[in-house]
Amino acid sequence: MRVLKALPQLLLLTWCLGLPLTAITVGATSDVPEAGQLIYEQRCAVCHGPQGRGDGPEAPFLSPRPGSLVSAGTSVKSDADLLAVIANGKPRTAMPAWKDLLTDEEQRDVLAYIRTLVRFYKPPVQTPPNEQH
Repeated sequence: MRVLKALPQLLLLTWCLGLPLTAITVGATSDVPEAGQLIYEQRCAVCHGPQGRGDGPEAPFLSPRPGSLVSAGTSVKSDADLLAVIANGKPRTAMPAWKDLLTDEEQRDVLAYIRTLVRFYKPPVQTPPNEQH
């Protein structure tokens, strides 16, 4: 019951910090990007490429081409949306369903790794040139 009372404050804090709402999932297990990296390299990189740009060695032979996992469009998708694609694949594309080949935990690990591929950097702070009088 305490969680329900604190939910509005938790949602506001999550929004202020810019975190996805899935970051506050109650009772969620931690996802392991390192484990996901191994799975990604073995099963996903052939199409999506080593950096997730959709430029893997098989990409030129696929129509439509594999999606970029580091694009703005993919980055704004929720974890639930991306997990659904991992689990169920994408119709009329080469993206297979992984739900029968990867456990739920492995799918979450892959997602955790994919999320590490997108890195946002703050622009360097430029100090104004010293003014000499």
